[in-house]
Amino acid sequence: MSEKKEFNQIKNAIALKAIGEIILTTILSIIVLIILGDGILNDGIAESIASVNQGFYRFLVTNKTIVMIILFAIIFTINTFLVIRHTMNHMVEILKATDKILKRPEEEIKLSGNLISIENQLNKIRIDLITSQNKAKESEAKKNDLIMYMAHDLKTPLTSVIGYLSLLTEEKEISKPLQEKYLHLVLKKALRVEELTNQFFDITRYNLSDMPINRKTIDLSMLLDQLVDECYPMLTERNLTCLIQKPNQVMYLGDGDKLARAFENLLKNAIHYSFEQTEIKIEVIQNEKDIKIIFQNQGEKIPSFKLDKIFEKFYRADESRTSHTGGAGLGLAITKQIIELHQGTITVQNEDEWIIFTVQLPISDLSIAK
Repeated sequence: MSEKKEFNQIKNAIALKAIGEIILTTILSIIVLIILGDGILNDGIAESIASVNQGFYRFLVTNKTIVMIILFAIIFTINTFLVIRHTMNHMVEILKATDKILKRPEEEIKLSGNLISIENQLNKIRIDLITSQNKAKESEAKKNDLIMYMAHDLKTPLTSVIGYLSLLTEEKEISKPLQEKYLHLVLKKALRVEELTNQFFDITRYNLSDMPINRKTIDLSMLLDQLVDECYPMLTERNLTCLIQKPNQVMYLGDGDKLARAFENLLKNAIHYSFEQTEIKIEVIQNEKDIKIIFQNQGEKIPSFKLDKIFEKFYRADESRTSHTGGAGLGLAITKQIIELHQGTITVQNEDEWIIFTVQLPISDLSIAK
């Protein structure tokens, strides 16, 4: 909004300057014309015209008012033409600079001295364009890498599924315990394929900013209890426990499905990156102005430069890829968008080996149910 206002001010300044130049040059020209026509040089001019053509001289004297008006109109037209041409030269200069931004954004824009404000704005646009292009290239590169990695990850469990099913089909005398073992492994690999497929869908439908929030009264305490219960097998597999400290009931007016997904992403992130045989802590604090949901887990310390990027799409703080933890790098980015759709904030910090994510949901008449 401020940029639009600034451009309007620049546009109005150029227009006012052009009008001022037209008025000023016209007034000066008229003054000179009056002096020459009726002032100091009157006698000399009259004698010169009369000596050349007596009839023309009488015509000028008889129709003096009309002649002066015609001369004023001619002067005004000439001055207007010159000022407009000068202004158009500036416009052409600006258009060339704009074209240069699109074709060679790395080159700095230089305009005439009286266009310094527009020069500054164009250079700002140029820098923003370079930044956007770099981010787009970086995002595209990350996305391509992830698709390549995930295609490999899809192939690995699919190969296992095909192998075990082939054994079950071809071998007629497999013992019952071995059959159950193979079926369990097939199911596990198939679930992994489903998880990776869902991550592919997340990549294609990442942008949630235009999705509506379907607000309903939800109990955040109950939502978190259900979430921990659903993740119990994952916790058990890594010998983790989860402790929830919360009020018995925390009523909130929000989109339960989206918030459940956001909290699930945070809990799964904590599970994947926790040291084995440690405890994950979830704490809910309800104040007069906000509700805080804090997720804490013990894991390897995340460097500060990685903390700054942890909510970017396709970014993974742990760059090693395994079939167990390999994700699309969208979980935390989607979580941040969901929280922001609720006008909330999410932050992350390291305290020794504790990784702490803090979600803050503001309380207002529209966001909390009494």
